[in-house]
Amino acid sequence: MDGILIVMSGFSGAGKGTLLHRLLNDYDDFAFSVSMTTRSPREGEVDGKDYFFVTKEKFEETIKNGLLYEHATYCDNYYGTPREYVDSKLKEGKSVILDIEVQGAMQIKEKFPDTLLVFVTPPSIAELKRRLEKRGTESAETIAKRITRAKEESKWIDRYEYIVINDDLDTAVKEMHDIVLAQRFQTKRCGTFIKEIQNELLSF
Repeated sequence: MDGILIVMSGFSGAGKGTLLHRLLNDYDDFAFSVSMTTRSPREGEVDGKDYFFVTKEKFEETIKNGLLYEHATYCDNYYGTPREYVDSKLKEGKSVILDIEVQGAMQIKEKFPDTLLVFVTPPSIAELKRRLEKRGTESAETIAKRITRAKEESKWIDRYEYIVINDDLDTAVKEMHDIVLAQRFQTKRCGTFIKEIQNELLSF
């Protein structure tokens, strides 16, 4: 059966990246959708693995050619989801995770209603601020922007099907996998298998 399209969103600093890497490492039935962005790479990030890092001009050309599932602006940078990679992995039966913010998540959900939306959050906003400061890579002004952005994002949380509270990483990884596993075997997602069973029974 085809995989599930999953959108994972969350506040900057919620630990989405760490959660995602653990999920992909621990389970082989997932694939990560590499997003395209105009922001600069952080230390250790690899082009084509963490993101496709492109210029603003290249990104706008990609939009014009209709090669993205969605795109949005976040903290003065473009982010978007290339179509070709996602479609190929879903057909392989992989559940594809898109790590995108709320604007993009709503675009995807509108176009593809069966998309599973999961919002990742730390246990408190105080913890969120602590994690942002602990990075040591962002100015006080940038951190303030991210907290302001979190206020706006919080208005959309109830549009998501599930929340994963990323307090203990091991627990969060298991919860995320369990959510997707349960969704994968909903009867509405198993139409082809059900039809095969029904047709097989006709021969008895």
